Amino acid sequence: MTPGEFIDAALWFPEAEESEPFGPGPLVYKVARQKMFALLTGGSGSSGSSRASEDGPATVNLKCDPELALELRGQFPAVTPGWHMNKRHWNSVLLDGSVPDDELVEMLRHSYVLVARSLRRVDRDRVLAVLGEGAPPLGEGAPEVPAGTQD
Repeated sequence: MTPGEFIDAALWFPEAEESEPFGPGPLVYKVARQKMFALLTGGSGSSGSSRASEDGPATVNLKCDPELALELRGQFPAVTPGWHMNKRHWNSVLLDGSVPDDELVEMLRHSYVLVARSLRRVDRDRVLAVLGEGAPPLGEGAPEVPAGTQD
């Protein structure tokens, strides 16, 4: 998965927003403007922009259930304890192509749901109801946006 494809997938989720609170480069993805569910660093950005413009493969930090985090680290060499994060609850995933796209999308969904469940009840119920069982589509073309999430 390229950084651009990751960005498209992260923004597919209900009320997901991208920001650069740490200055130019690292891209933070929050749910309902409150809590981070993904952090993208490095790579070449998307659509020719300079976002995430460091050299080398991009890395994404994703929240993860601690037991699952250990399983994923054992299964994929590109999955390591979260860089600059709580290593028990966050994984860093190198976007070098070694983790299948569908697995990465599942990790992203897992992170989003974990974070969304920690929101206050009204926000949690709203975003999870819109999400349902959906996940970002893989492959060519623009991802579909879940109903009720466009401004």
